[in-house]
Amino acid sequence: MTTTMTLDLDSAKRILAAQPFAALVGTEITAFGDGAATLVIPLRPELTQQFGYVHGGVLAYAADNALTFAAGTVLGANVLTGGVTITYLRPAAGDRLRVEAAVTGSTRRQAVAHCEIYAESPDRAPVLCAVAQGTTRLAEADLTGANTGA
Repeated sequence: MTTTMTLDLDSAKRILAAQPFAALVGTEITAFGDGAATLVIPLRPELTQQFGYVHGGVLAYAADNALTFAAGTVLGANVLTGGVTITYLRPAAGDRLRVEAAVTGSTRRQAVAHCEIYAESPDRAPVLCAVAQGTTRLAEADLTGANTGA
């Protein structure tokens, strides 16, 4: 049987810090709770493709993680992504990505969330680059202590 761990912004930050890939990308969580989560990724050349835009894989990762964190606000920490669909609307470039996700519906074992990814720079309005939808489900095994030192 799995357990549901109540999460707050500080515990979400600890969970994110335990993700080596998130550390590699430089992901920060800036909002977490009430069915929503916001991630921020500072942009640097290593995250771009050959035309200088943010690589689609980075956008897909950002959507996946934000959707799952949003779902974690209603399901707890012991969750895994069940599936993600992303639509790229326009190339992403700027100083950072802001990824906002919100749960659109949930049961006791799964949640569906929607997310929007914006490219931001101080010299222009945020640009909506991609939208995504994903399903997150409770894991069968208790993952909350795995690789977190808990």
